[in-house]
Amino acid sequence: MYKPHHTALIFTLVLILLCAPISAPALTKQRARVDIIVRGGTIVTMDGERRVINEGALAVRDGRIAAVGSRAEIESSYNSKEIIEARGRIVVPGLINGHTHIPMTLFRGLADDLELSEWLTKYIFPAEAKNVTEEFVRAGTQLGLAEMIRGGTTTYCDMYYFEDAIADETARAGVRGVLGETIIDFPVPDNKTNIEAMAYVRRFVDKWRGHKLITAALAPHAPYTVSEEHLRAVQALSVQRNAPVVIHVAETRKEVADIQASKGARPVAYLNRIGFLNSRVIAAHVVYADAEEIKLLRQAGVGVVHNPQSNMKLASGVAPVPQMLAEGVHVGLGTDGAASNNDLDMWEEIDTVAKLHKVTSFDPRVIPARVAFEMATINGARALHLENETGSLEAGKRADFVVLDSDELHQTPNYDIYSQLVYTTKAADVLTVCIEGRIVMRDRRLLTLDEVKIKERARFFRERIVRSLALRRTPESQNAFVRVDRTR
Repeated sequence: MYKPHHTALIFTLVLILLCAPISAPALTKQRARVDIIVRGGTIVTMDGERRVINEGALAVRDGRIAAVGSRAEIESSYNSKEIIEARGRIVVPGLINGHTHIPMTLFRGLADDLELSEWLTKYIFPAEAKNVTEEFVRAGTQLGLAEMIRGGTTTYCDMYYFEDAIADETARAGVRGVLGETIIDFPVPDNKTNIEAMAYVRRFVDKWRGHKLITAALAPHAPYTVSEEHLRAVQALSVQRNAPVVIHVAETRKEVADIQASKGARPVAYLNRIGFLNSRVIAAHVVYADAEEIKLLRQAGVGVVHNPQSNMKLASGVAPVPQMLAEGVHVGLGTDGAASNNDLDMWEEIDTVAKLHKVTSFDPRVIPARVAFEMATINGARALHLENETGSLEAGKRADFVVLDSDELHQTPNYDIYSQLVYTTKAADVLTVCIEGRIVMRDRRLLTLDEVKIKERARFFRERIVRSLALRRTPESQNAFVRVDRTR
Protein backbone atom coordinates (compact mmCIF):
# COMPACT_ATOMS: atom_id res chain seq x y z
CA MET A 1 0.00 0.00 0.00
CA TYR A 2 1.27 3.46 -0.93
CA LYS A 3 2.46 5.45 2.08
CA PRO A 4 3.13 9.15 1.36
CA HIS A 5 5.31 9.55 4.45
CA HIS A 6 7.77 6.92 3.02
CA THR A 7 8.30 9.06 -0.10
CA ALA A 8 8.85 12.14 2.00
CA LEU A 9 11.39 10.30 4.14
CA ILE A 10 13.38 9.11 1.10
CA PHE A 11 13.35 12.61 -0.41
CA THR A 12 14.62 14.08 2.88
CA LEU A 13 17.47 11.56 3.08
CA VAL A 14 18.61 12.31 -0.49
CA LEU A 15 18.50 16.03 0.23
CA ILE A 16 20.63 15.57 3.36
CA LEU A 17 23.24 13.56 1.42
CA LEU A 18 23.41 16.15 -1.33
CA CYS A 19 23.78 19.04 1.06
CA ALA A 20 26.15 17.37 3.52
CA PRO A 21 29.66 18.93 3.84
CA ILE A 22 32.22 17.27 1.58
CA SER A 23 35.04 15.63 3.50
CA ALA A 24 38.42 17.42 3.68
CA PRO A 25 40.21 14.96 1.34
CA ALA A 26 37.62 15.54 -1.35
CA LEU A 27 38.06 19.29 -1.09
CA THR A 28 41.86 19.13 -1.28
CA LYS A 29 43.14 19.98 -4.76
CA GLN A 30 45.17 17.21 -6.31
CA ARG A 31 48.71 18.61 -6.55
CA ALA A 32 50.93 17.58 -9.44
CA ARG A 33 54.21 15.89 -8.65
CA VAL A 34 57.36 17.72 -9.81
CA ASP A 35 61.08 17.11 -9.36
CA ILE A 36 62.08 20.34 -7.60
CA ILE A 37 60.31 23.27 -5.98
CA VAL A 38 62.25 26.46 -5.27
CA ARG A 39 60.25 28.53 -2.82
CA GLY A 40 60.25 31.74 -0.86
CA GLY A 41 62.79 33.78 -2.80
CA THR A 42 62.60 36.88 -4.97
CA ILE A 43 62.20 35.48 -8.48
CA VAL A 44 63.72 37.69 -11.20
CA THR A 45 62.07 36.09 -14.23
CA MET A 46 63.49 38.16 -17.15
CA ASP A 47 60.32 37.17 -19.02
CA GLY A 48 58.60 39.46 -21.51
CA GLU A 49 57.07 41.53 -18.71
CA ARG A 50 60.28 41.43 -16.63
CA ARG A 51 58.26 40.22 -13.67
CA VAL A 52 59.94 40.25 -10.27
CA ILE A 53 58.00 38.05 -7.87
CA ASN A 54 58.56 38.63 -4.17
CA GLU A 55 57.94 35.53 -2.03
CA GLY A 56 57.88 33.61 -5.28
CA ALA A 57 58.46 30.01 -6.31
CA LEU A 58 59.09 27.86 -9.32
CA ALA A 59 58.43 24.19 -10.09
CA VAL A 60 60.73 21.98 -12.17
CA ARG A 61 59.80 18.77 -13.96
CA ASP A 62 61.77 16.70 -16.48
CA GLY A 63 64.46 19.31 -16.88
CA ARG A 64 62.07 22.16 -17.65
CA ILE A 65 60.26 24.83 -15.69
CA ALA A 66 56.71 23.64 -15.06
CA ALA A 67 55.47 26.86 -13.48
CA VAL A 68 56.58 30.19 -12.02
CA GLY A 69 54.48 32.25 -9.64
CA SER A 70 53.87 33.21 -6.07
CA ARG A 71 54.80 30.72 -3.38
CA ALA A 72 51.13 30.25 -2.54
CA GLU A 73 50.25 29.49 -6.17
CA ILE A 74 53.05 26.97 -6.68
CA GLU A 75 52.58 25.18 -3.35
CA SER A 76 48.84 24.83 -3.92
CA SER A 77 49.40 23.24 -7.34
CA TYR A 78 52.60 21.17 -6.98
CA ASN A 79 54.46 19.00 -4.52
CA SER A 80 57.97 17.62 -4.53
CA LYS A 81 60.37 15.75 -2.28
CA GLU A 82 63.17 18.08 -3.45
CA ILE A 83 62.71 21.54 -1.95
CA ILE A 84 65.16 24.42 -2.28
CA GLU A 85 64.47 27.00 0.39
CA ALA A 86 65.14 30.44 -1.05
CA ARG A 87 63.50 32.73 1.49
CA GLY A 88 65.53 35.93 1.76
CA ARG A 89 67.47 35.01 -1.38
CA ILE A 90 67.28 35.90 -5.07
CA VAL A 91 66.55 33.41 -7.85
CA VAL A 92 67.71 34.43 -11.34
CA PRO A 93 68.12 32.76 -14.73
CA GLY A 94 71.50 31.12 -15.17
CA LEU A 95 74.03 33.50 -16.67
CA ILE A 96 75.13 33.07 -20.29
CA ASN A 97 78.80 33.46 -21.18
CA GLY A 98 78.60 34.11 -24.90
CA HIS A 99 82.27 33.77 -25.83
CA THR A 100 85.05 31.64 -24.35
CA HIS A 101 88.06 29.53 -25.19
CA ILE A 102 87.60 27.37 -22.14
CA PRO A 103 90.80 25.26 -22.10
CA MET A 104 92.80 28.51 -22.11
CA THR A 105 92.22 28.69 -18.36
CA LEU A 106 95.54 26.81 -18.30
CA PHE A 107 97.22 29.84 -19.93
CA ARG A 108 95.78 32.24 -17.35
CA GLY A 109 98.37 34.96 -16.70
CA LEU A 110 100.90 33.53 -19.14
CA ALA A 111 101.29 36.77 -21.11
CA ASP A 112 99.70 40.03 -20.05
CA ASP A 113 99.85 43.72 -20.92
CA LEU A 114 100.41 43.13 -24.64
CA GLU A 115 98.46 44.12 -27.74
CA LEU A 116 96.51 41.37 -29.48
CA SER A 117 98.83 40.63 -32.40
CA GLU A 118 101.95 40.31 -30.21
CA TRP A 119 100.03 38.40 -27.53
CA LEU A 120 98.80 35.88 -30.09
CA THR A 121 101.85 35.40 -32.29
CA LYS A 122 104.65 35.53 -29.71
CA TYR A 123 103.02 33.77 -26.79
CA ILE A 124 99.65 32.12 -27.30
CA PHE A 125 100.16 30.41 -30.67
CA PRO A 126 103.58 29.02 -29.63
CA ALA A 127 102.20 27.88 -26.27
CA GLU A 128 99.32 26.13 -28.00
CA ALA A 129 101.57 24.47 -30.57
CA LYS A 130 103.73 22.96 -27.83
CA ASN A 131 101.12 22.08 -25.23
CA VAL A 132 97.60 21.61 -26.56
CA THR A 133 96.58 17.97 -26.63
CA GLU A 134 93.28 16.30 -25.87
CA GLU A 135 94.52 15.70 -22.32
CA PHE A 136 95.35 19.41 -21.95
CA VAL A 137 91.94 20.39 -23.33
CA ARG A 138 90.08 18.13 -20.93
CA ALA A 139 91.99 19.47 -17.92
CA GLY A 140 91.46 23.10 -18.93
CA THR A 141 87.80 22.50 -19.66
CA GLN A 142 87.19 21.00 -16.23
CA LEU A 143 88.91 23.97 -14.62
CA GLY A 144 86.81 26.43 -16.62
CA LEU A 145 83.57 24.57 -15.99
CA ALA A 146 84.16 24.56 -12.25
CA GLU A 147 84.87 28.29 -12.30
CA MET A 148 81.78 29.06 -14.36
CA ILE A 149 79.45 26.95 -12.21
CA ARG A 150 80.77 28.67 -9.09
CA GLY A 151 79.95 32.00 -10.72
CA GLY A 152 76.42 31.05 -11.77
CA THR A 153 77.07 30.55 -15.49
CA THR A 154 74.82 27.80 -16.84
CA THR A 155 75.35 28.25 -20.61
CA TYR A 156 78.50 29.14 -22.51
CA CYS A 157 79.65 29.45 -26.11
CA ASP A 158 83.11 28.17 -26.92
CA MET A 159 85.66 28.09 -29.73
CA TYR A 160 88.75 25.88 -29.45
CA TYR A 161 90.47 22.68 -30.54
CA PHE A 162 89.44 19.10 -29.70
CA GLU A 163 85.95 20.49 -29.20
CA ASP A 164 84.48 17.00 -29.06
CA ALA A 165 86.46 16.44 -25.83
CA ILE A 166 85.18 19.78 -24.54
CA ALA A 167 81.63 18.66 -25.31
CA ASP A 168 82.23 15.39 -23.49
CA GLU A 169 83.48 17.14 -20.34
CA THR A 170 80.72 19.76 -20.53
CA ALA A 171 77.95 17.17 -20.77
CA ARG A 172 79.49 15.17 -17.92
CA ALA A 173 79.56 18.27 -15.70
CA GLY A 174 75.94 19.04 -16.61
CA VAL A 175 76.57 22.43 -18.21
CA ARG A 176 74.89 23.79 -21.36
CA GLY A 177 77.20 24.69 -24.22
CA VAL A 178 77.23 25.97 -27.79
CA LEU A 179 80.60 24.52 -28.71
CA GLY A 180 82.47 25.41 -31.88
CA GLU A 181 85.33 23.42 -33.40
CA THR A 182 87.97 25.84 -34.71
CA ILE A 183 88.62 26.03 -38.44
CA ILE A 184 91.73 27.99 -39.36
CA ASP A 185 94.04 28.12 -42.38
CA PHE A 186 97.20 26.82 -40.76
CA PRO A 187 98.07 23.62 -38.87
CA VAL A 188 96.71 23.47 -35.32
CA PRO A 189 96.88 20.83 -32.58
CA ASP A 190 93.92 18.72 -33.66
CA ASN A 191 93.73 19.23 -37.44
CA LYS A 192 96.60 20.05 -39.77
CA THR A 193 94.59 20.87 -42.90
CA ASN A 194 91.23 22.37 -43.81
CA ILE A 195 90.12 18.99 -45.17
CA GLU A 196 90.81 17.38 -41.79
CA ALA A 197 89.08 20.20 -39.93
CA MET A 198 85.92 20.04 -42.04
CA ALA A 199 85.75 16.26 -41.68
CA TYR A 200 86.15 16.65 -37.90
CA VAL A 201 83.36 19.24 -37.79
CA ARG A 202 80.96 17.02 -39.73
CA ARG A 203 81.50 14.14 -37.32
CA PHE A 204 81.28 16.47 -34.34
CA VAL A 205 77.99 18.08 -35.37
CA ASP A 206 76.40 14.74 -36.24
CA LYS A 207 77.50 13.11 -32.99
CA TRP A 208 75.91 15.70 -30.70
CA ARG A 209 72.77 16.40 -32.71
CA GLY A 210 69.69 16.50 -30.47
CA HIS A 211 71.62 16.45 -27.18
CA LYS A 212 69.85 18.25 -24.32
CA LEU A 213 72.91 20.23 -23.27
CA ILE A 214 75.31 20.36 -26.22
CA THR A 215 74.84 22.32 -29.43
CA ALA A 216 77.73 21.55 -31.77
CA ALA A 217 78.89 24.47 -33.92
CA LEU A 218 81.38 25.36 -36.64
CA ALA A 219 83.96 27.96 -35.62
CA PRO A 220 86.00 29.59 -38.39
CA HIS A 221 88.50 31.64 -36.41
CA ALA A 222 88.21 35.01 -38.17
CA PRO A 223 87.97 36.53 -41.66
CA TYR A 224 91.73 37.24 -41.57
CA THR A 225 92.71 33.62 -40.74
CA VAL A 226 90.20 31.77 -42.94
CA SER A 227 90.03 32.23 -46.71
CA GLU A 228 86.89 33.30 -48.56
CA GLU A 229 86.65 29.85 -50.12
CA HIS A 230 86.77 28.16 -46.73
CA LEU A 231 84.33 30.64 -45.18
CA ARG A 232 81.85 29.84 -47.96
CA ALA A 233 82.33 26.12 -47.34
CA VAL A 234 81.67 26.61 -43.62
CA GLN A 235 78.48 28.50 -44.34
CA ALA A 236 77.30 25.82 -46.76
CA LEU A 237 77.91 23.09 -44.18
CA SER A 238 76.13 25.17 -41.54
CA VAL A 239 73.06 25.38 -43.76
CA GLN A 240 73.24 21.68 -44.58
CA ARG A 241 73.54 20.63 -40.92
CA ASN A 242 71.50 23.53 -39.46
CA ALA A 243 74.42 24.21 -37.13
CA PRO A 244 75.49 27.53 -35.56
CA VAL A 245 78.63 29.34 -36.68
CA VAL A 246 80.94 31.06 -34.18
CA ILE A 247 83.49 33.59 -35.47
CA HIS A 248 85.63 36.54 -34.31
CA VAL A 249 84.72 39.68 -36.25
CA ALA A 250 86.19 43.20 -36.34
CA GLU A 251 88.10 42.86 -33.07
CA THR A 252 90.90 45.33 -33.80
CA ARG A 253 91.68 48.33 -35.99
CA LYS A 254 94.47 46.31 -37.62
CA GLU A 255 91.97 43.62 -38.65
CA VAL A 256 89.70 46.25 -40.20
CA ALA A 257 92.59 47.82 -42.11
CA ASP A 258 93.92 44.46 -43.32
CA ILE A 259 90.52 43.19 -44.49
CA GLN A 260 89.76 46.48 -46.18
CA ALA A 261 93.10 46.37 -47.98
CA SER A 262 92.78 42.74 -49.10
CA LYS A 263 89.02 42.47 -49.69
CA GLY A 264 87.99 46.03 -50.45
CA ALA A 265 85.50 46.15 -47.60
CA ARG A 266 85.32 46.31 -43.83
CA PRO A 267 84.95 42.93 -42.05
CA VAL A 268 81.16 42.91 -41.52
CA ALA A 269 80.49 44.24 -45.01
CA TYR A 270 82.90 41.67 -46.50
CA LEU A 271 81.20 38.77 -44.68
CA ASN A 272 77.83 40.03 -45.85
CA ARG A 273 79.07 40.32 -49.43
CA ILE A 274 80.14 36.67 -49.54
CA GLY A 275 76.81 35.51 -48.10
CA PHE A 276 78.25 34.50 -44.76
CA LEU A 277 75.94 36.41 -42.41
CA ASN A 278 72.63 34.88 -41.30
CA SER A 279 70.63 33.99 -38.20
CA ARG A 280 72.89 31.05 -37.33
CA VAL A 281 75.98 33.24 -36.92
CA ILE A 282 77.38 34.26 -33.51
CA ALA A 283 79.91 37.07 -33.96
CA ALA A 284 82.33 37.71 -31.11
CA HIS A 285 83.71 41.20 -30.33
CA VAL A 286 82.51 43.41 -33.25
CA VAL A 287 84.47 46.30 -31.79
CA TYR A 288 84.63 48.08 -35.14
CA ALA A 289 81.31 48.25 -36.99
CA ASP A 290 79.93 51.40 -38.54
CA ALA A 291 76.26 52.33 -38.80
CA GLU A 292 75.74 50.50 -42.09
CA GLU A 293 77.40 47.37 -40.80
CA ILE A 294 75.27 47.43 -37.66
CA LYS A 295 72.20 47.48 -39.90
CA LEU A 296 73.59 44.50 -41.84
CA LEU A 297 74.02 42.56 -38.59
CA ARG A 298 70.45 43.28 -37.56
CA GLN A 299 68.97 42.47 -40.97
CA ALA A 300 70.83 39.15 -41.11
CA GLY A 301 69.82 38.20 -37.55
CA VAL A 302 73.43 37.81 -36.38
CA GLY A 303 73.97 37.46 -32.64
CA VAL A 304 76.81 39.62 -31.28
CA VAL A 305 78.81 38.90 -28.14
CA HIS A 306 80.47 41.84 -26.43
CA ASN A 307 83.62 41.08 -24.39
CA PRO A 308 84.27 44.32 -22.51
CA GLN A 309 87.04 43.26 -20.13
CA SER A 310 89.06 41.34 -22.73
CA ASN A 311 88.77 44.22 -25.20
CA MET A 312 89.87 46.65 -22.50
CA LYS A 313 92.83 44.54 -21.37
CA LEU A 314 94.13 44.06 -24.92
CA ALA A 315 93.39 47.73 -25.72
CA SER A 316 91.33 46.61 -28.70
CA GLY A 317 88.75 49.35 -28.31
CA VAL A 318 85.15 49.80 -27.21
CA ALA A 319 82.39 48.16 -29.22
CA PRO A 320 79.43 50.33 -30.29
CA VAL A 321 77.05 48.42 -28.05
CA PRO A 322 74.55 51.25 -27.38
CA GLN A 323 74.20 51.77 -31.13
CA MET A 324 73.77 48.04 -31.76
CA LEU A 325 71.11 47.77 -29.07
CA ALA A 326 69.29 50.80 -30.45
CA GLU A 327 69.30 49.21 -33.90
CA GLY A 328 67.82 45.99 -32.52
CA VAL A 329 70.88 43.74 -32.73
CA HIS A 330 70.86 40.97 -30.14
CA VAL A 331 73.94 41.61 -28.02
CA GLY A 332 75.12 39.27 -25.28
CA LEU A 333 78.13 39.27 -22.99
CA GLY A 334 81.23 37.11 -22.86
CA THR A 335 84.45 36.84 -20.91
CA ASP A 336 86.63 35.64 -23.80
CA GLY A 337 89.33 33.17 -22.80
CA ALA A 338 90.99 33.31 -19.39
CA ALA A 339 94.31 33.98 -21.12
CA SER A 340 93.11 37.45 -22.06
CA ASN A 341 90.74 38.39 -19.26
CA ASN A 342 91.90 36.57 -16.88
CA ASP A 343 88.79 34.94 -15.47
CA LEU A 344 85.38 33.59 -16.47
CA ASP A 345 83.39 35.75 -14.05
CA MET A 346 80.22 37.01 -15.71
CA TRP A 347 79.27 39.23 -12.75
CA GLU A 348 82.37 41.30 -13.47
CA GLU A 349 81.38 41.57 -17.14
CA ILE A 350 77.86 42.72 -16.22
CA ASP A 351 79.24 45.43 -13.94
CA THR A 352 81.85 46.45 -16.52
CA VAL A 353 79.50 46.74 -19.48
CA ALA A 354 77.27 49.17 -17.63
CA LYS A 355 80.17 51.38 -16.51
CA LEU A 356 82.36 51.21 -19.62
CA HIS A 357 79.74 52.64 -21.93
CA LYS A 358 78.76 55.34 -19.48
CA VAL A 359 82.30 56.68 -19.31
CA THR A 360 82.98 56.45 -23.05
CA SER A 361 79.69 58.15 -23.93
CA PHE A 362 79.80 60.64 -21.03
CA ASP A 363 76.19 59.65 -20.37
CA PRO A 364 75.26 57.89 -17.10
CA ARG A 365 71.95 56.79 -18.61
CA VAL A 366 73.61 54.53 -21.20
CA ILE A 367 73.30 50.77 -20.52
CA PRO A 368 71.17 51.01 -17.37
CA ALA A 369 71.35 48.17 -14.88
CA ARG A 370 68.38 46.24 -16.26
CA VAL A 371 69.80 46.32 -19.80
CA ALA A 372 73.16 45.10 -18.53
CA PHE A 373 71.49 42.17 -16.76
CA GLU A 374 69.45 41.40 -19.88
CA MET A 375 72.71 41.06 -21.83
CA ALA A 376 73.82 38.24 -19.50
CA THR A 377 70.44 36.47 -19.52
CA ILE A 378 67.66 36.77 -22.09
CA ASN A 379 69.60 38.90 -24.60
CA GLY A 380 72.57 36.60 -24.16
CA ALA A 381 70.29 33.72 -25.08
CA ARG A 382 69.09 35.62 -28.15
CA ALA A 383 72.68 36.27 -29.21
CA LEU A 384 73.27 32.49 -29.14
CA HIS A 385 69.89 31.85 -30.83
CA LEU A 386 68.70 29.95 -27.72
CA GLU A 387 66.01 32.33 -26.49
CA ASN A 388 63.29 29.68 -26.82
CA GLU A 389 65.20 27.37 -24.48
CA THR A 390 66.89 29.46 -21.80
CA GLY A 391 67.69 33.01 -20.64
CA SER A 392 64.54 33.56 -18.56
CA LEU A 393 62.45 31.78 -15.95
CA GLU A 394 59.25 30.88 -17.80
CA ALA A 395 57.09 27.78 -17.98
CA GLY A 396 58.34 25.47 -20.71
CA LYS A 397 61.93 26.70 -20.75
CA ARG A 398 64.93 24.73 -19.58
CA ALA A 399 65.33 24.71 -15.81
CA ASP A 400 68.57 26.74 -15.70
CA PHE A 401 68.57 28.91 -12.59
CA VAL A 402 70.79 30.28 -9.84
CA VAL A 403 70.06 31.00 -6.18
CA LEU A 404 71.96 33.99 -4.79
CA ASP A 405 72.78 35.02 -1.25
CA SER A 406 71.42 38.55 -0.80
CA ASP A 407 72.26 39.09 2.87
CA GLU A 408 75.98 39.93 2.72
CA LEU A 409 77.33 43.28 3.88
CA HIS A 410 77.91 44.47 0.31
CA GLN A 411 74.27 43.62 -0.51
CA THR A 412 72.83 45.68 2.33
CA PRO A 413 70.62 47.68 2.12
CA ASN A 414 68.81 47.00 -1.15
CA TYR A 415 66.53 49.44 -2.97
CA ASP A 416 66.45 48.21 -6.56
CA ILE A 417 66.82 44.57 -7.64
CA TYR A 418 68.62 45.27 -10.94
CA SER A 419 71.02 47.71 -9.30
CA GLN A 420 71.77 45.06 -6.70
CA LEU A 421 72.40 42.37 -9.32
CA VAL A 422 74.58 44.51 -11.59
CA TYR A 423 76.57 46.73 -9.25
CA THR A 424 76.91 44.73 -6.02
CA THR A 425 76.48 41.00 -6.68
CA LYS A 426 79.66 38.92 -6.86
CA ALA A 427 80.43 35.39 -7.99
CA ALA A 428 80.94 34.47 -4.33
CA ASP A 429 77.24 35.24 -3.74
CA VAL A 430 76.18 32.24 -5.85
CA LEU A 431 74.84 29.52 -3.56
CA THR A 432 73.08 26.95 -5.72
CA VAL A 433 73.08 26.28 -9.46
CA CYS A 434 70.62 24.13 -11.41
CA ILE A 435 70.99 23.26 -15.11
CA GLU A 436 68.44 21.23 -17.07
CA GLY A 437 66.74 20.45 -13.75
CA ARG A 438 69.94 18.97 -12.27
CA ILE A 439 71.54 20.61 -9.25
CA VAL A 440 75.24 20.97 -10.10
CA MET A 441 76.17 23.09 -7.08
CA ARG A 442 74.39 23.20 -3.74
CA ASP A 443 75.31 25.65 -0.98
CA ARG A 444 78.61 26.44 -2.79
CA ARG A 445 79.61 22.77 -3.04
CA LEU A 446 80.27 21.46 -6.55
CA LEU A 447 78.40 18.21 -7.17
CA THR A 448 79.55 17.19 -10.65
CA LEU A 449 83.24 18.14 -10.54
CA ASP A 450 86.13 17.35 -8.16
CA GLU A 451 87.64 20.73 -7.31
CA VAL A 452 90.74 19.35 -5.57
CA LYS A 453 91.75 17.08 -8.46
CA ILE A 454 91.04 19.82 -11.01
CA LYS A 455 93.42 22.25 -9.30
CA GLU A 456 96.11 19.59 -8.94
CA ARG A 457 95.89 18.85 -12.66
CA ALA A 458 96.03 22.55 -13.56
CA ARG A 459 99.23 23.00 -11.54
CA PHE A 460 100.79 20.03 -13.33
CA PHE A 461 100.12 21.62 -16.73
CA ARG A 462 101.42 24.96 -15.54
CA GLU A 463 104.85 23.42 -14.92
CA ARG A 464 104.77 21.70 -18.29
CA ILE A 465 103.93 24.98 -20.06
CA VAL A 466 106.76 26.82 -18.31
CA ARG A 467 109.27 24.18 -19.40
CA SER A 468 107.95 24.01 -22.97
CA LEU A 469 108.37 27.76 -23.54
CA ALA A 470 111.78 27.92 -21.88
CA LEU A 471 110.60 30.52 -19.39
CA ARG A 472 112.48 31.53 -16.28
CA ARG A 473 111.50 33.61 -13.28
CA THR A 474 112.57 37.23 -13.29
CA PRO A 475 114.66 38.55 -10.38
CA GLU A 476 111.95 41.10 -9.61
CA SER A 477 109.19 38.57 -9.05
CA GLN A 478 108.93 34.90 -8.28
CA ASN A 479 105.73 34.79 -10.29
CA ALA A 480 106.81 36.71 -13.40
CA PHE A 481 108.43 34.91 -16.32
CA VAL A 482 110.51 35.90 -19.33
CA ARG A 483 111.50 33.87 -22.34
CA VAL A 484 115.03 32.46 -22.39
CA ASP A 485 116.80 33.03 -25.72
CA ARG A 486 118.27 29.60 -26.53
CA THR A 487 120.15 30.94 -29.56
CA ARG A 488 122.72 32.82 -27.47
